[in-house]
Amino acid sequence: MKRVESDLPGVCILEPVVHGDARGFFLEHYNARVFAKLGIPHVFVQDNHSRSGKGVLRGLHFQLGQPQAKLVRVIRGEVFDVAVDVRVGSPTFGKWTGVTLSEENKRLFFIPEGFAHGFYVLSESADFMYKCSDFYSPTEDRGILWSDPDINIAWPLDGTKPVVSKKDSEQPLLSKFSESDLPNYDQLA
Repeated sequence: MKRVESDLPGVCILEPVVHGDARGFFLEHYNARVFAKLGIPHVFVQDNHSRSGKGVLRGLHFQLGQPQAKLVRVIRGEVFDVAVDVRVGSPTFGKWTGVTLSEENKRLFFIPEGFAHGFYVLSESADFMYKCSDFYSPTEDRGILWSDPDINIAWPLDGTKPVVSKKDSEQPLLSKFSESDLPNYDQLA
């Protein structure tokens, strides 16, 4: 497994070793010992799987009182995946980074606690899997508007309007959050 740093400290791309031959391929997408050596000692407690059609945009989501680190991958299709630093006091607060994840490149994306997460489906459909370091908590669930102009994510929309849930289309701008409604950098760093 190879760790590739992103533009945001702590957020990284992981490239697994893929063993392939005429029969297909094998890869190890998670091994606690290997991840610890790569600087990711997190214990993951929940696995999620979503399927979305072309043009679906999900996010930007995070949890406040039960922050989640996420290890995400695409097992079918292709997505543009994004992490946004929402940690108050962080030198990269409000900044984003993105990566294309696909069944072809087999990359994983690690997103630490204190980052909002979202993705946009580029293929006809995509199966998206992710591990979480804490359980989903509806009362701690938060979101930021995917099109927040201050964050200015360069979603690869190619002039098309994304398919967004009612909930995600009504999320507030990051600037509308009070400091107490966002994760604290010093407590998570």
